[in-house]
Amino acid sequence: MQYRLGIDAGGTYTDAVIFRDSDCRILDASKATTTYSNLMVGIRNAIDKLNPEYLSKVKLVSVSTTLSTNTILERTGYPVGLILVGDYDVPKELPADYCITVKGGHDSDGDELQPLDLTAVEQFAISLKKKVSAFAVSSYFSIRNPDHELKIKESVLKLTGCPVVCGHELSQELGAYERAATAVLNAQLIPITCQFIHSIVAEVRKRNLDAKILMLKCDGSVTDIKDAKLRPIETIFSGPAASIMGASYLSGLDTCAIIDVGGTSTDISIMKNGVPELCERGAVVGGWQTRVKTIKMESSANGGDSHVWFKKQIRIGPRRVMPLCFAAMQYPKFKENLEKNPVPLRTMLNEHFQPAKFFVNTGVIPFNPTDSEIKLLEIIKDEPLSIHEILNKMKRFPSPTVLDSLIQQRVIQAIGFTPTDALHVLGEYTEGDVEASQIGAKKLSRFTQMGVHAFCKKVKQQVAKNMAYSLLSFIMEGRGTDGIKKVLEGEIPVQYNLKVPIVLLGGPVKAYYEDIKALIDAEIIVPEHANVGNAVGALVGKGIKRIEITIRPSSMENPDQNFLVFTPAGRKKFELYQMAVEYSQKTGEELILNSMKYFGLPESSIKINTSVKYLSPSGWKHTPMETKMTFVGTCTPGILTG
Repeated sequence: MQYRLGIDAGGTYTDAVIFRDSDCRILDASKATTTYSNLMVGIRNAIDKLNPEYLSKVKLVSVSTTLSTNTILERTGYPVGLILVGDYDVPKELPADYCITVKGGHDSDGDELQPLDLTAVEQFAISLKKKVSAFAVSSYFSIRNPDHELKIKESVLKLTGCPVVCGHELSQELGAYERAATAVLNAQLIPITCQFIHSIVAEVRKRNLDAKILMLKCDGSVTDIKDAKLRPIETIFSGPAASIMGASYLSGLDTCAIIDVGGTSTDISIMKNGVPELCERGAVVGGWQTRVKTIKMESSANGGDSHVWFKKQIRIGPRRVMPLCFAAMQYPKFKENLEKNPVPLRTMLNEHFQPAKFFVNTGVIPFNPTDSEIKLLEIIKDEPLSIHEILNKMKRFPSPTVLDSLIQQRVIQAIGFTPTDALHVLGEYTEGDVEASQIGAKKLSRFTQMGVHAFCKKVKQQVAKNMAYSLLSFIMEGRGTDGIKKVLEGEIPVQYNLKVPIVLLGGPVKAYYEDIKALIDAEIIVPEHANVGNAVGALVGKGIKRIEITIRPSSMENPDQNFLVFTPAGRKKFELYQMAVEYSQKTGEELILNSMKYFGLPESSIKINTSVKYLSPSGWKHTPMETKMTFVGTCTPGILTG
């Protein structure tokens, strides 16, 4: 009998589940706070809460993590040297620390435009040997002929020993700039991801588990840790991917809309016929357009730990804070200080100056702190302080810019009233200190002319409206967003009817069931284990590999003879179209099977589906101008785990 361990290191919480293969039953589940300075601490804490008897039988561990996404967003990736090959038109800055453009590149048929200047490449590589941790290479039209990229990779690897990432290895899509950005971001992530994976492996070995380790990718599929080390960029947004896979599995639905309510954000996505919708343009992360295929999703800063504050009206988010109910459990004197904290004048209110807002030092070391940041950190220690208390110690108000900088670096943790606190007051979720939530609600409600209960109900209703708005605007893709708001606010006497079920995931999502039901006419499902749905999703992702091969006539003057075949492995020429098709079919299947060997599966267990698209103008009587063959290899989770 085999057991599996699923782990999701999310934006706020790290979840873990143990799953039994024989009856597909979840035997145990746990939660721990995500530790940004070292994700392994939160993961270890979550695992420690699981039943050791079940844990000892685990044969597979699958992980989804925010590591890649956070590294790009926070710009904490390792230094990279970028080598651009050919007549590159760089429309804007690329995320590389060092960059060179050298002669070379190919045209759209894969023919060499000019010889590769390998001498310039070698000089650049040697000069950066001790300054960068990896190199990225992007050659013009490398998707038609990767020869120059491969030559550079071989040379740089030999000269420096550093990892080298080629653009064609990550994407077969057109877009030289986007491939370059993707290659650079991937190179930045390699050292960090390797450290993380080594920590996971060490943790598994320390617990004497003879288990295979997989990681969830952003398209909802899983990959072996060896591949994850080489292509860490593909693990961005693995959290939202985990939610859609987990929602579908827990609800038993192949087609559904998903609302995943986390501590930091609410993620919206859709599953159709058992397959997540993919964003064809590629993922945008940290402002960089990549060529990484990811699930189509939308994230809004509307989570259970979003800051609820007041300035002329009730505001929710966009920033996350530690809920009062949990702060009171962590800091013994906090509740007393919260009670004593004076209520500021209405005219003085801003995001940081609130009657229930506090700040505490996390112990994270700031990066190159300014004098102002150092002075503030001399005041804010390991006990939460309000703006009023900081003012008394500093004799002046702290700079909002300095506070924002330290919060962004996670050197300081903000504490405040949240939707989670509102649910505590309403008695619908009581995992923390209810009295602390009540004190915060009483202070804030004074500005609203509402009672405490009415205030908390208003917060809860607004969170539900935000969820409904995010879902409907995602489904309608920007069509009439103003109208959606008016309907949800009751200004237009109609209700939206959704013909697909809505699955809710997240900690206290059951509390929002009735409010969402009142806003949208649809079947709404809160499955069992909804609170750890992402960890389940990390376990049930399929093994998937996609390969694209393109066939084109070498000349439009004689389109029925001589054909070019472009594959990830390189370019081939054939006299006859049928020969090109047969080669493409054989090569596509071989590339799929070879790339999925790391799952340790027999070839018979891997299913390969082939789809073909033909491009020809109206009235064209020759072989297609372009034939695109897409191969998708899959293996089911049950087979995957053996």
